[in-house]
Amino acid sequence: MNAIQPSRPHLEPVESPKVVRQKVRQLQTRQTDALPLETTVKLAVNVFISGVAVSSLVHLLPYHQSIQTKLQEIRFEVKETEQRVNRLQSEYKRTSDPQQAKNIIREQSHLVDPARRQIILLDKDDKKVQEID
Repeated sequence: MNAIQPSRPHLEPVESPKVVRQKVRQLQTRQTDALPLETTVKLAVNVFISGVAVSSLVHLLPYHQSIQTKLQEIRFEVKETEQRVNRLQSEYKRTSDPQQAKNIIREQSHLVDPARRQIILLDKDDKKVQEID
């Protein structure tokens, strides 16, 4: 009496082929009705994204142009600075050269090299004195 009874499988009613065909048609109709709506939504979203992209590009163009102008100014300043650096380097090399020391001292001061003699030319007619270094 207390034995386990085998479970009965749940039996579902079998639908007739006519009912099955009707359900398949309804499902296909729903799918074909949803297809234009889905396509329209996708198209609208893509148009919106494209509009945002174009708007962003339009806003970025003036910024890009101003950056290009600044870059040209910076390049010009870099060229000027490079020329100045080259000039200062050559001047530094010259001033640090021991063979040029006497010439630099003579250029930058009023002192005259003691080994150098001063020549004074006299013009007999005008009695003018000319000094030659």
